[in-house]
Amino acid sequence: MTQVILFNVTNGLIIGAFYVLMALGLSLILNLSNVINFAHGNFLALGGYLAYTLSPTLGYWGALLISPLLTALIGVVVERTMIRRIYNRDPVYSLLLTFGLAFVIQDASRYIWGPNGLPMGLPAMLGQPITENLFFITWYRIFMVSIVIVTVVGLFAFLRYTRVGLRIRAGTLDLETVATLGVNVRNLRTFNFAVGCLLAGLSGVLAAGQIGLNPNMGDDLLMPSFIAIIVGGAGSLIGTLFGGLLIGMAAALTTVVYPAASEAVIYGILMLVLLIRPRGLLGEEGMFS
Repeated sequence: MTQVILFNVTNGLIIGAFYVLMALGLSLILNLSNVINFAHGNFLALGGYLAYTLSPTLGYWGALLISPLLTALIGVVVERTMIRRIYNRDPVYSLLLTFGLAFVIQDASRYIWGPNGLPMGLPAMLGQPITENLFFITWYRIFMVSIVIVTVVGLFAFLRYTRVGLRIRAGTLDLETVATLGVNVRNLRTFNFAVGCLLAGLSGVLAAGQIGLNPNMGDDLLMPSFIAIIVGGAGSLIGTLFGGLLIGMAAALTTVVYPAASEAVIYGILMLVLLIRPRGLLGEEGMFS
């Protein structure tokens, strides 16, 4: 029984880590630009497929470094050619645009790489379990969680201690004042969107090594990532981090007792939070109202 619980706790950490990376990218874009990016899960898939394509040439480690950067570059192109045209409009425009973009990216991935699942090759060392007793905890799982921790710490340090990061934080509170102070808001939004896509691309590379590749791989992570933002509180990156871990662990632990309810518990947490604290656990009152 102990191993079953430990197995599900480990799965909860892995799932929560994916939710955190996805939700942080979504939250960055939403907080600064008020854009609901329904194509975010497809950027995740794109990052995974790019890593799959590059790994025969660059190896796994090179693909892990380059693929998220290429995903961010594609995000820059998308933001400059499409997303920036709907700034300052009703959020429903961004929802519809990114919803359509999601289908375009998904169909393009299906056309280029095929509709069937593809395996992502990993270094042999990462596939080994850490011990014989804990055979379900591989070095790759530890590696994934470590990468997520380093990325989250790096993101928060960037937002807190760099000039661009401070401008992004200020822009989430009052973008007009930031523009009045002479900051190029157009470039700031582009950079912020690229960072969000980079996090999605990194999550895609890590997810590909765990669950493999398919054109729909980002769909299963997208809605829980939105839920993580709502549960944690819109406008709060710390809340988003906490919300992602909370729903990931809750789903995994529910699997121990009643596997059929592992997905329903996520929506149960959402309903409970909205009833008791509508702005989220750590959200600011009146955010986006």
